[in-house]
Amino acid sequence: MIDLFTWPTPNGRKVSIMLEEIGMDYEVHAINITKGEQHDPKFLEIAPNNKIPVIVDRDNGLSLMESGAILQYLAKKSGQLMPTTDTDFWKMQEWLMFQMASVGPMFGQVHTFVRYGEGKNVEASERYLKECHRLYGVMDNHLSDKNYFLGANYSIVDIAIFPWIGRHDWQTVNLNDYPNVAKWYVNLAGRPAVQRGWNVPENDQVMPIP
Repeated sequence: MIDLFTWPTPNGRKVSIMLEEIGMDYEVHAINITKGEQHDPKFLEIAPNNKIPVIVDRDNGLSLMESGAILQYLAKKSGQLMPTTDTDFWKMQEWLMFQMASVGPMFGQVHTFVRYGEGKNVEASERYLKECHRLYGVMDNHLSDKNYFLGANYSIVDIAIFPWIGRHDWQTVNLNDYPNVAKWYVNLAGRPAVQRGWNVPENDQVMPIP
């Protein structure tokens, strides 16, 4: 059993989708970040960086923060959705780090300046939106001859990237401008586990479909 401390954000959804995909039992603990619950002293005991998501594995008492680490832990624990051969493993690391270092931080800045701070800082909005489109271009080119980021096999890389693309409407990105990303996204959006994980914790955010 896994205790999942989360909220319906791209990073939170990575882990709930992963848990649904691998069929592992888990209990949800909603941490309402709009009310500052991530700063509660009890939560900080397992989340020193006061961010969701966090898991606690009841089998061994291990607590983990940082979504990329959590995805790899769950993949290893379940024996699913992570390649084991040396070359494929490192390609997985390459694209997972691409999400952690580029897609997440840059798209997050677009949400801050373009969605929430519309018109307040034009220079920042233009800068991060330009980078956002560049990253979509990188992904679209990569997926031009692949069904998934690692080729033929669905993996934690796809799970890590999907929830960020799931906010393309927040980013004012027309996903049809990136047809390979759009095809990949629609394919994943049709997976029952992805749909269930999107709604953890229960929320009214509709998954946008281009």
